[in-house]
Amino acid sequence: MSRAVLILRSKAARDQAKSWIDQAPTHTSVEFRKPRRSLPQNDRLWAMLTDIAEHFAKNGGYHGLKLTPEDFKDVFTASLKRELRQAPNLDGTGFVLLGQRTSEMSVSEMADLITLIEAFGAAQGVVFKEKASA
Repeated sequence: MSRAVLILRSKAARDQAKSWIDQAPTHTSVEFRKPRRSLPQNDRLWAMLTDIAEHFAKNGGYHGLKLTPEDFKDVFTASLKRELRQAPNLDGTGFVLLGQRTSEMSVSEMADLITLIEAFGAAQGVVFKEKASA
């Protein structure tokens, strides 16, 4: 087995993980992490990002720029961590912002991101079409 993932939902799953650890060759990597964001959270995130992008498209853009929902995701994820990292692009004509992947966020990190987006949207007069449920 080169790769396996277990979700620790039961004693049997925990026992299986212990067994694999006992049998694993030296230098095998083991990673433990909190549960990732939920599908309802992900759905809510993209609905909100779409609403924000549409709002700004109708109101002159975001600082004069027309941003897509994907662009706004980058803006919010960079804001959430309060860190701004950038790297030169490959041809040296600009920079790429480096941010956290929402697919790697835990449930609580995604909740923080959604709260940030809700607060920003409220301050900007964005009307979210979907009710909060995540």
